[in-house]
Amino acid sequence: MNLQGHIKYLQMVIARLENIVFLCITLIYNGYRMDNLQKYKPTDKMVDLISDDYSLLQVMSRFGLSLGFGDKTVSEVCEMNHVDCRTFLAVVNFMAEGFSRLSGDHDEISIPALIDYLRQAHIYFLDFCLPSIRRKLIEAIDCSQDDVAFLILKFFDEYMREVRRHMDYEEKTVFKYVDALLQGNAPRNYQISTFSKHHDQVGETLTELKKLIIKYCPAKANVNLLNAALFDIYACEEGLESHCKVEDYIFVPAILNLERRMIENEK
Repeated sequence: MNLQGHIKYLQMVIARLENIVFLCITLIYNGYRMDNLQKYKPTDKMVDLISDDYSLLQVMSRFGLSLGFGDKTVSEVCEMNHVDCRTFLAVVNFMAEGFSRLSGDHDEISIPALIDYLRQAHIYFLDFCLPSIRRKLIEAIDCSQDDVAFLILKFFDEYMREVRRHMDYEEKTVFKYVDALLQGNAPRNYQISTFSKHHDQVGETLTELKKLIIKYCPAKANVNLLNAALFDIYACEEGLESHCKVEDYIFVPAILNLERRMIENEK
């Protein structure tokens, strides 16, 4: 190889090294940037999370974190309650960022902790939130004297049945499948993509119910109670939508990763 050939070879090597260095710097920068883009970190005080966004009280409750933690940090409160801090913060930051970005790696998610969170959400909606709204509706309107009042309650009961069917499917099919997957006994006749494809949000009936209340409020209704029930319906709808987004964007990708790892281990 002549001198010119050596020079060209060295230039090619230098160019490749420059690309490698650039790639390394980019990866380091992106890692630093992603860490600093996270709204909340393990070292933040738990009280600051709630002060910034009181809706995160529901997340805390579903992870089994009770109030009365003083000035402890997120990490300290999670450790004290045996809760996986990374999973807690993954959900908190996802919700705090408006469901627009998921920080971190799905491999860092504790699937058992996430399933416990989702199960507690089901208990909240089915055993507390929806029954509470129904009681307010019954107090606010007299179903025996008004056809519209009867329709309002009928629509709400239909909505409750839809939500229960949806969550029963998750409990009896999806979570059961994931439990088996975690134990290394994955059924061959099911994949998480099946759940993802059929994960329709149950909102159509609720939309009709809200319109019915707003447009045709019964004349003899207790307005304050009915407004309180309507407010709770809107809040419940938002809560269910955020619940579905956590399932779609955190839970499903985490299970897809688990399925992929199991397939690779079988090879």
